Amino acid sequence: MKLGTIAKIGVIGVAAALAAACSGPATSEASDASSASGPFTIGVSNAFVASEYRTQMIEAIQTTFDEYKAQGVVDELVMENADADVNGQIQQIRNLINQGVDAIIVDPNSASALTAVFKEATDQGIKVIAIDQAVDSTDVLNITISQEELGAASAEWFAAQVGDGADIVTVEGAAGNPARDARWAGAEKVFNEHGINVLSHGDGGWDQATGQTVATDLLATYPDVKGIWTYDGMAQGVLRAVEAANATDRVVVGGEARVGFMRMWNDLKPSGFSTVGVINPPGTGATALRFAIRLLQGETLDESQVVDGHSIVLPLETLITNDNFDEQWAEVSSKDDTYVLDSQLSDADVAKYFN
Repeated sequence: MKLGTIAKIGVIGVAAALAAACSGPATSEASDASSASGPFTIGVSNAFVASEYRTQMIEAIQTTFDEYKAQGVVDELVMENADADVNGQIQQIRNLINQGVDAIIVDPNSASALTAVFKEATDQGIKVIAIDQAVDSTDVLNITISQEELGAASAEWFAAQVGDGADIVTVEGAAGNPARDARWAGAEKVFNEHGINVLSHGDGGWDQATGQTVATDLLATYPDVKGIWTYDGMAQGVLRAVEAANATDRVVVGGEARVGFMRMWNDLKPSGFSTVGVINPPGTGATALRFAIRLLQGETLDESQVVDGHSIVLPLETLITNDNFDEQWAEVSSKDDTYVLDSQLSDADVAKYFN
């Protein structure tokens, strides 16, 4: 599947879907006839802005919102878009509640710490959808890829490159972030199966410059490591550190599907360099908006496609490796280095998740 433009993936099913009946946000009707008719006010809570991924996510939500506004379906998009800790994000969500939004799309800082404020919202009839990383609250509909499966897929490729029993280090996202935790849960199982020794976990904070600094320090401390497992915005920084150490021929680097990283990959590939790109589409936010509109209009989800009673798990895209790199690179090479390979469900695709 080619990913150079948004809105290309079709629905190919959801892994481990539950057929049992479930309650909560996945099956609730619109609260009353007036809310079903719209126009709707949509709120967005994003508490981490120092990220190209999040910027692209917000832009995709805005573009899809504008599409609905032209149709008269929505009237206002209320953004709470600023760096904040968990307490700050709780306040963001309360601000959206107080502004009378009909639905909230949230990229959560924590899987569990926002549960009480989510209930405050849903008690007032507000639909709440979590994106990018799943939350525990059954009051919330999660619409995400499986971050655990993403971590496992990346780790499987990585383990095959470094070999069983290898010593490695990692540079991961911010500590305590649910996506980081889920990805590591998936990767850890793979590394344990292969007897891979993780000598140190570095915190790259989802940031390229931080990733480079952390990787440089790790290479100085552990000069004989076989690889650095990483992902997302940190990967380009890690690769720069490995390149600066003249180690691209002996240190395996986990990668990402971002144009800046892929540009370095393309330049190094003739020398035999190999890595992997895992795709976490920013367009999931726009997909979530399409789900929110249908829920507000009174539609109900097909319970057979709901996982754990309150989650829609979108299928992972195919990993990018040297085998399919050229095709993907041809599609995105003219884009800015900050562009993340992306996809989102069309309205017709989203309709297939509903009764």
